[in-house]
Amino acid sequence: MAASDRTPDAIIVGAGLSGLVAAAELVDAGRRVLILDQEPAASLGGQAHWSFGGLFLVDSPEQRRMGIRDSLELASEDWAGTAGFDRDEDEWGRRWAEAYLEFAAGEKRDWLHGKGVRFFPVVGWAERGDGRALGHGNSVPRFHITWGTGPGVLAPFVARVKAGEAAGLVEFRHRHRVDELIVEGGAVVGARGAVLADDDAERGAPSNRDVVGEFELRAPAVVVASGGIGGNHELVRQFWPERLGTPPAELLSGVPAHVDGRMLQITEDAGARLVNGDRMWHYVEGIQNWDPIWPLHGIRILPGPSSLWFDATGSRLPAPLFPGFDTLGTLEHLVATGYGHSWFVLTQKIIEKEFALSGSEQNPDLTGKDLKLLAQRLGSGAPAPVEAFKEHGADFIVADTLDELLAEMARRSPDVELDTANIAREVLAHDRALENDFGKDAQLSAVRGARASRGDKLIRVAAPHRFVDPANGPLIAVKLHLLTRKSLGGIQTDLSSRALGADGEPVPGLYAVGEAAGFGGGGVHGYRALEGTFLGGCLFSGRAAGRAIAAG
Repeated sequence: MAASDRTPDAIIVGAGLSGLVAAAELVDAGRRVLILDQEPAASLGGQAHWSFGGLFLVDSPEQRRMGIRDSLELASEDWAGTAGFDRDEDEWGRRWAEAYLEFAAGEKRDWLHGKGVRFFPVVGWAERGDGRALGHGNSVPRFHITWGTGPGVLAPFVARVKAGEAAGLVEFRHRHRVDELIVEGGAVVGARGAVLADDDAERGAPSNRDVVGEFELRAPAVVVASGGIGGNHELVRQFWPERLGTPPAELLSGVPAHVDGRMLQITEDAGARLVNGDRMWHYVEGIQNWDPIWPLHGIRILPGPSSLWFDATGSRLPAPLFPGFDTLGTLEHLVATGYGHSWFVLTQKIIEKEFALSGSEQNPDLTGKDLKLLAQRLGSGAPAPVEAFKEHGADFIVADTLDELLAEMARRSPDVELDTANIAREVLAHDRALENDFGKDAQLSAVRGARASRGDKLIRVAAPHRFVDPANGPLIAVKLHLLTRKSLGGIQTDLSSRALGADGEPVPGLYAVGEAAGFGGGGVHGYRALEGTFLGGCLFSGRAAGRAIAAG
């Protein structure tokens, strides 16, 4: 008997990572699953497919091999200093954080390793912090890059769910847009909505919204795994927090347009409680994709710490707002300037060693598990995707002299009075500070400190050098834009991923996972994230929901 001929044990709304993990757990338990998604089958895996595949692990073998001493206690201290939990509705987020940290320091790696997931041996150091031991940021490198990037994280769960489909336990219904959750007697018992016309759009590209039919489907459990709001700039602006100032007029999108946040209101209408909608995670190192897939497609530069960072007017950003240190602190500072862009100034030596681009498609060596391409990354020259952006990207300027660079920066800032004289002073002061191995420039001290880490010295942080020395050139400037990415709030859930109502009690039959649930509890990250925790939150919350439903 086909899965469609029987009432499923669960309906999962959304075919991204968290939904697939929940489905895989249900398949393992022999349960029947119906997966609904408004996008075509080509977009199976959702946002996770496009990710760099970074995962937060604590005291891993990879860390220990690199001489990194990490512990659950240190990671918990870092998480608390970063999250800044301070609201009554943070209670479940705090509980999720404690459980997730134990998972990341415990069985997470072995669980993934048993499914065939492997990691790049060099551990990255993301969100290096605000300069305080008890403040925001990672005290040590914890960003473990999956061999295979985002698709590598997805692969075992896609395979398990596809096997479940072949066994008659799973049915996919793509182009099924949920418009309402069915509530009877206070319990969620199914979903109804529109069947959309077939569409051959490639993965991530916009698909049509032409309605060709309706559906109503029922199950004793419904899991909302629909993601956040990053592709819907109207919602981003609606929930933009006052503490971050007025959102800029122009934003790039780090996620496809179908990340529209529709299901959040639909789930609230079914009785769930939404919390922390004003907490969000957007990047300040966005560049326009010269070969876009979705509207306003932006790519994030994953920078090392050596580029000099200037706001739109030419003022250098204050310590400790260095590249890669404090995403939201930098966002708040830049928005306060009244402009939506900023500038990196660097050298060819820096771009070769310190620039990586976020996204599976921008890292063909790691995504394709191609050792020959990887060897090129570790050798001289910048990775090919970075060089392609340098050649074709609208935001890159390359010049042989500082005067030429500054003139072109001013030309590309027609609506801003760019203080090129100040940029020149800062660059020359930076170069003078290199005459000694010590000094008062906190960024140079941070660069030297970073190179004490084996991974940073090996492949991530360039040796300090003079910018105006032609031997280190050419000089490069990159115009940076704000890039939408993640929601940190969402549907409040308990540790079984059951959606909670306004009274704090579970809504019978309703579960929420992944970004739709603020990656657990309606806000496991609090105000800020430590990176590598978004995919991990999808894994952990999806697993919790699948196991809870299977257990009855």
